[in-house]
Amino acid sequence: MRSSLIGKIEKAKRYAQEPDRVTLSGLTADFRGDNNNYKLSYADGKWQCNCHFFSQWETCSHTMALQQMLANMLPKEALTSPIVTQP
Repeated sequence: MRSSLIGKIEKAKRYAQEPDRVTLSGLTADFRGDNNNYKLSYADGKWQCNCHFFSQWETCSHTMALQQMLANMLPKEALTSPIVTQP
């Protein structure tokens, strides 16, 4: 193996240990929920999910799960969801 490729592999391993180097600006995902499969996306500062709950609340368990899983790589605006006020 060429030494330059070995260096790139070592650098990639180091980068993988430093997720704060990455900020996702958009993504698409297929989410296998308990009852169905869903399509999620994040683009232009907005989340989308094709589940029924999201269409009413603009947030859902699927987007919140991705926010938690990718918290270190999402911009701050991607980490907020509409908050339901408890009486």
